[in-house]
Amino acid sequence: MAGEEISSFKEFQKIGHSAFILGYTGKVGKALTKELAKAKLFKKVFLIGRRQVQLDGDIGEEFEQIVVDFEKIEDYADIFKDIDVGFCCLGTTTKNGTESFVRVDHDYVIKSAELAKSGGCKHFNFISTKWADRNGTLLYIKTKGQVEEALKVMHFNRLSVFRPGGILGHRDDSRLTETVATFFLKPVTFLFPTAITIPVEMFAKAMIKNTVTPADHPVEILENKDIHAISGSLTMCHTDQKQAAD
Repeated sequence: MAGEEISSFKEFQKIGHSAFILGYTGKVGKALTKELAKAKLFKKVFLIGRRQVQLDGDIGEEFEQIVVDFEKIEDYADIFKDIDVGFCCLGTTTKNGTESFVRVDHDYVIKSAELAKSGGCKHFNFISTKWADRNGTLLYIKTKGQVEEALKVMHFNRLSVFRPGGILGHRDDSRLTETVATFFLKPVTFLFPTAITIPVEMFAKAMIKNTVTPADHPVEILENKDIHAISGSLTMCHTDQKQAAD
């Protein structure tokens, strides 16, 4: 990892930031939690979800699980007070019906973001999707596009919108469509690794590296190739940080 990047990590750590992760039990949320535990980037990380789960043994004491009812998320406004950085990994599929999908991927996200903004969140990270478009014909990309637009007008100090392609990695709750898609995407992934897929661990590392890197604009849209590029040298930072401090 380059010296400038190590310096960014160390400076970020010194400030003593706090963070929350919405949807930490999903594929991306789990990977992000693990990478944050390795990086020791935040003094406190609140894991906000609908249920409590058994965390891996290497998840430190700075991580705290908080169970909420997203249908009544307004009742939990105090949870979001004075948290600097938010990571939104909330998401579901349409297999449970259109109404359920929109409620989770649209309503829950927007209401949580509003509370975070009111509570003082300065940097909000949102996982959208490739080809997100509020005027799209497909429900998934249309919903993600609508959320993007809603987040923009909340005027966070910094809004990072990630538009990954297919996210490759293990999921505890098997989803047939993802399994089939992953199988057919393997040849494309091999030939064009940055085109339409990204490994979940790489995605999580990119989110972390992006957090400690100053942004040129208050709103940044990061496409799949951008996410690959950002993650580039982060793989060494966990060991390099200790060496740099010695």
